[in-house]
Amino acid sequence: MNRRLLVIVGTPLPDSLNHALAQAYVDAARGAGAEVRTIDLAHDPIPAHPHSAGQLRAPRPDRPDDLPLDPEVARYLDDVLWADHLAVFHPQWWGTAPAALKALIDRVFLSGAAFRYRDRNALSERLLRGRTARITMTMDSPRLWNRLVYRGAAEASLARATFAYCGIRTVGITRRTPVRFSDAPTRESWIAAAARQGRRDATAAHRAPHASLTPSLETEHAAPVG
Repeated sequence: MNRRLLVIVGTPLPDSLNHALAQAYVDAARGAGAEVRTIDLAHDPIPAHPHSAGQLRAPRPDRPDDLPLDPEVARYLDDVLWADHLAVFHPQWWGTAPAALKALIDRVFLSGAAFRYRDRNALSERLLRGRTARITMTMDSPRLWNRLVYRGAAEASLARATFAYCGIRTVGITRRTPVRFSDAPTRESWIAAAARQGRRDATAAHRAPHASLTPSLETEHAAPVG
């Protein structure tokens, strides 16, 4: 069975470097035989802020009073549940991800769908086990500054506090920097590397979602491009 990849472009700004990276990844993954869906927050609706705790929980069949999902949230959740692998592309803004991506996470990675709380236990039941993820982040901060001053806040929030909590294993984190001072050949090399990652992820061995996997974090540090 072909691998199912969900590509999320987590910036509200169109025609960005993240879009070029994501498009190269998508084209290469499809060329390698993967089925690919995309969520592009520069063009697709950004989920509205929740106005009640009920909007942070998936509707339960035996609870008719539970709030139904907004149409775009239902579509995005279906994409996440459909996928074997998620690839997220986003810029670093103020040391973390844009609010648009955070809004998607808040409204789509829902209790009862992505994870389930356990009584008197801080650990969740991880309902998205068996899936993997790759994160690509563009930024202007030097890697050393990002690690020592920001403490890798953007990556930790997405890979550990979100994906690992739901059972998704992050297999690579790529940091592209500095964007502001990069030249055309450097950006072209980044785009070519994204295509290679797309081909690799399209053909990687995987287990069926909800299989028993131990969440781990294997970071891929992008080599400096001269």
